[in-house]
Amino acid sequence: MQKTLYPKMTSAVRFLCVIGLFALFVVAGFGIRSFSQQPSPSQRLAQFKQRSIESEKAGLAQPFKGITTDGNVVPNLFAIKSSGVSTAPVRKAADAFLAVLTPEQKTKTLFTVDDDEWRKWMNQHFYVRQGTGFIDMTDAQRQAALGLMRASLSAKGLKLSQDIMKLNYTLGELNNNDFDQYGDNRYYFTVMGKPSDKEPWGWQLDGHHLIINYFVLGDQVVMTPAFWGSEPVTATSGKYKGTTILQDEQNKGLAMINALTADQRKKAVLSVSKTKNQNVGEAFKDNVVLDYKGIRGSELNAKQKEQLLGLVGQYVSNMDDGHAKVKMSEVRQHIDNTWFAWVGETEKDSVFYYRVHSPVILIEFDHQTPANLRHLSDPNKPNHEHIHTVVRTPNGNDYGKDLLRQHYQQHPHKN
Repeated sequence: MQKTLYPKMTSAVRFLCVIGLFALFVVAGFGIRSFSQQPSPSQRLAQFKQRSIESEKAGLAQPFKGITTDGNVVPNLFAIKSSGVSTAPVRKAADAFLAVLTPEQKTKTLFTVDDDEWRKWMNQHFYVRQGTGFIDMTDAQRQAALGLMRASLSAKGLKLSQDIMKLNYTLGELNNNDFDQYGDNRYYFTVMGKPSDKEPWGWQLDGHHLIINYFVLGDQVVMTPAFWGSEPVTATSGKYKGTTILQDEQNKGLAMINALTADQRKKAVLSVSKTKNQNVGEAFKDNVVLDYKGIRGSELNAKQKEQLLGLVGQYVSNMDDGHAKVKMSEVRQHIDNTWFAWVGETEKDSVFYYRVHSPVILIEFDHQTPANLRHLSDPNKPNHEHIHTVVRTPNGNDYGKDLLRQHYQQHPHKN
């Protein structure tokens, strides 16, 4: 009689052992397959490049028109005129930044003022960006780049931008210290046109959750599209523990909806259900058709109008103080045709989306579902730790395009 391998085992025990060994082999097999399927850095870069090309192709398929309510640009909203606020500090800072770049870096950084590079930005991390990044700079070059930001932004805007960069490092820490994809130095500068006191020019900063487009014509400035966001919005551990952003934007939005009467809220609230991402004006959405919704400014009382203007000012004040005042004057002229819309509930711990929309400004705030921290929370539910905000100039003046169009009409472009 042939001996069994484990003669004292009962049939039940042998069955459990076989099942256990089978499960072990299955897990090991899937683990090996999963590991082997992880792309190498070069493979991942190739994938990111392909996705970036596809995004650009789709996003730039149509020439720029601008965000409209019905597909038609409202004319005569923006004019070439003196703002009374000097842009000399910005021009000098841009010259100083360009002066410290190497010839190779300048080749990657400089574009013509009407180049589609303006439209090539993305708030997602995978996008392969143009220009020279902080990661590629010397200390002197980084200081010059920060000098350009400091000259162009308010102290609040500069701090917000730097804090977003820091939180992108935190995101890397929360992904097993993955600093190949995330980090505080993966933000890239391009300069369009030659810095000038008369001719149009501008600069762009592009990176994960932070995009600034800064167009200059004489002493006029257009700083849209602009994107500020993060995941997480608060660092509870790590190198930048304690850093937190976008709390005022969140709280002032909530205060605005709760300042409305019951009848007004019925108009402003589009839906109390907030189960998905709502923003519509993000990357490669330059020509979105977005009708006014919610409650109109003309239906607000004087105090509510001022509160709505204060909410707008929270975003506009990321510009340098002088040009922020100029922009707010423009916004105020259209306050009666400024609409406020809301999605979600209105309690302190609610997740929500809100939009402020007029002929001259579009602001969106959105609590988003997890993207790069799906392993830490329910991937299907928006939360307070992933926020996107975007600011646009509707009716054709994102990137200063309408001012540039008028400039070319007055001063025909010479090739």
